Amino acid sequence: MRVTGLNHLTLAVRDLDRAIAFYRDLLGCDLRARWDGGAYLEAGALWLCLSVDTATRAEPHPDYTHIAFDVSAEAFPTLSERVRAAATVWRDDRSEGASLYVLDPDGHKLELHVGSLTSRLEHYDRQPPPGFTRF
Repeated sequence: MRVTGLNHLTLAVRDLDRAIAFYRDLLGCDLRARWDGGAYLEAGALWLCLSVDTATRAEPHPDYTHIAFDVSAEAFPTLSERVRAAATVWRDDRSEGASLYVLDPDGHKLELHVGSLTSRLEHYDRQPPPGFTRF
């Protein structure tokens, strides 16, 4: 018995209209449902829930935890330019594959990324980090 994948991701937000505008209008997620306390959006196979919560963070967490969204290589230059102009960058790109690291309006750390687990493992096969073991 084991989990079979990510079912959905819920993000606490202070301002639902602002969060919807960010995820739908800036990132291109599809809005599927909305109510007073939240909304459901889709990004590919990802079900994203935005939930209004007065205890939502005011600042990003200091650690590296983040959410990475898939972006095609063809769409990355235009999308990353648009997002960079509207959001705060929280980290420089240091990974395999093109990436843009930004904060959403509630301080959640996001990454727009071109690549996959397969491409990352192939990169590490060629340039392994210290202690790397592939299974």
